[in-house]
Amino acid sequence: MNQGAELLLFLSHFNNRPFIPVPYQEMDWDQFDLNPKVIAALKKADIKSIKEILNLSGADLQRLMKLSNADIQCLLKTVSHALRRNSMLTGAVYICTEDVFPSKRLQQLIEQQHKLRADVPAEIIQKIKFGNSIFVEHAADLDTFHNCITKRISPLLTRGMVRLVVIDSIAALFRCEFGVSESVMKARYLQTFGAQLHSLSTRFRIPIICVNQVTDAVSDSEAAQCSCSIVGSRVSPSLGITWANQLLMRLMVSRTSQPERSPGVTSHHTGSVRTLRVVFAPHLPPSFCYYTVKLEGVTGIK
Repeated sequence: MNQGAELLLFLSHFNNRPFIPVPYQEMDWDQFDLNPKVIAALKKADIKSIKEILNLSGADLQRLMKLSNADIQCLLKTVSHALRRNSMLTGAVYICTEDVFPSKRLQQLIEQQHKLRADVPAEIIQKIKFGNSIFVEHAADLDTFHNCITKRISPLLTRGMVRLVVIDSIAALFRCEFGVSESVMKARYLQTFGAQLHSLSTRFRIPIICVNQVTDAVSDSEAAQCSCSIVGSRVSPSLGITWANQLLMRLMVSRTSQPERSPGVTSHHTGSVRTLRVVFAPHLPPSFCYYTVKLEGVTGIK
């Protein structure tokens, strides 16, 4: 599935409700649970939005506001909590492991946001710098990936600048690293990465999307092992049962023929129709929906 930019923007706006970009708003600092001295320093330094705070380092804030390091850390902690409580925040980390990030397609999506989000006033869409909230990292080997998920993205999560992590893809990291005789070592790496990603998701209360390729299931036992076979297709996750056991929820994306329509209903959808299927989830029954990818992005089909 090479739909990186679509996946990122689609998930970032999944709730499909009007929103205000909090980091860009002028804030009433008196409403925050801060020391009056810190509030006075914010006003004196003419800092009007959370965005201005996020764009400065702790040392820069300390020099600008003439406060102690303890006061600055208290301010950053308060801002971080405020951002985490705001479910409309759209910051995301996108980790690429094989292909170059589809920046050209992302720019196309950003330009078409006014069409995709017709429910949001155009002046608000124009004010949002979508590209500034997407952090891209390339990790072509296991060590780089490990460093990324354990060190590099933590500051963004701690400050509340990110609400989504996408890894595209997990399988690419293991395709050439391990031979057939190294299955035990491969399983240990998968379990380690799984535990680290679970820790990030739990600690910061964010979803982590791991894209994984599929392989053809040669035998019936292979198809049944991971419970991922779907009607008209015999495929299974390429990382097998070890990685499947690390996941809390498993979704299957595939191209499909045009869904059947009721008599008298005309389809206005162009392009190939795709299916998003819930294969496994502890809180959802097996189900599916149709969608298509257009110039402006992902659109659901009723």
